[in-house]
Amino acid sequence: MADSVTTAPVARRRFQPFGGKAGEILLEGVYKANPVTKQVLGICIFLAVTNRVANALVMGAALTFVTAMSNLFISALRNSIPRRIRMIAQVAIIATFVIMIDQFFRGFYWSMSKQLGPYVALIITNCIVMGRAEAYAMQNPPLPSLLDGIANGIGYAIILIFISIVRELVGSGSILGFTILPAAWYTKNLIFLLAPGAFFTGGFLIWILETISPSSQSEEGGERK
Repeated sequence: MADSVTTAPVARRRFQPFGGKAGEILLEGVYKANPVTKQVLGICIFLAVTNRVANALVMGAALTFVTAMSNLFISALRNSIPRRIRMIAQVAIIATFVIMIDQFFRGFYWSMSKQLGPYVALIITNCIVMGRAEAYAMQNPPLPSLLDGIANGIGYAIILIFISIVRELVGSGSILGFTILPAAWYTKNLIFLLAPGAFFTGGFLIWILETISPSSQSEEGGERK
């Protein structure tokens, strides 16, 4: 009688386009390594466009698009880009998407394009976009790099929107054109609509977040181990 052979069921491997690290990548970009509150990057745009919520929404969306798409393409081409000219190639790819978004605003959202002025073009040299391209996209596959760009863009946009809400509300008593604090009893603090208002609000926000979750806590823990 032939021996009965039992075969163990073969476990199906699940398709994990982000290497099973999607949640970690998102949390890292949005909170743990937030470009503004943890790394203090992109401050030029941060000071200029957060005087109105509408400006912050549009700039946040634009930077998220550029960061995500440039990360995707740079990662896809990372093995074909010579190391000596990688920065030139990165800037060229980033500039392509910045020009695309700038022309889109000029064609379909002219009033916002005039308000943002040169700050859309400055995304080309934004530390966040360049940093993620060099530090992440050049070292990782395309899909995780795309998600990293989205996460960092969203993290930056959240801070822009939060600070713009505070600045517009305190500075003009309204948000997106809707009066929240009536002029009958509220005196507008116009300094919040100027650059110092962004410094005050951003500084307090960073202080609060650092008090809740200090950046050096994990480093100190690692040294003790």
